[in-house]
Amino acid sequence: MIFETMSFLAAEVNDYLNLKLGSTSDPRLKIGNAALALDGNLTGGNSLTGKAILSVVNIEEDRATRTPINRVRTATEARYKNPPILLNFYVLFSINKPEYEDCLKWLGHIITLFQYQKRFSPITHPNLDSRIEELSIELYTMNFEQVNHLWSTLGGKYLPSALYKVRQVSVDAQVVYGTGGLIKEVVLDERAIHPLAEVEP
Repeated sequence: MIFETMSFLAAEVNDYLNLKLGSTSDPRLKIGNAALALDGNLTGGNSLTGKAILSVVNIEEDRATRTPINRVRTATEARYKNPPILLNFYVLFSINKPEYEDCLKWLGHIITLFQYQKRFSPITHPNLDSRIEELSIELYTMNFEQVNHLWSTLGGKYLPSALYKVRQVSVDAQVVYGTGGLIKEVVLDERAIHPLAEVEP
């Protein structure tokens, strides 16, 4: 679901930039490694010149909302499977254009988009993968030390950029490792008691 989420966000940003800057068949934003844009000798660096770049810079498991339940009940049986992993992405929108004024304009449009559109679901956005229940995106503020560490990791040359936290992407292989029958009655003292039925004293 990582690629599906990134592709969706890229499409949303490109549609908005087309609305604000005029339509073009060549996407203004590409999914790519911002580090490649900082070194023209690296493969793929040239394809990111003059573009906005969407990069994943960190992925974390959202353990606060993780469910420990490892079974799914159907009408006829209980299926045992590991619960899905809920992920949060940290995504970086950086602008690699030679004109600094254009960098600021493009970045301003991206920030404006996610200012008024913070949540996405298959109901409101049919092009979002139906396996994703909802995405929420919020601006993640870094201090100067964190910014320095991030761009040192990416190559040392800062580009006008904004970091966002995207919640929650569910990853589930849907692998069932066991099944079992359902408990339909409980026998106490040779009397059959149906679940949820009242027991007379």
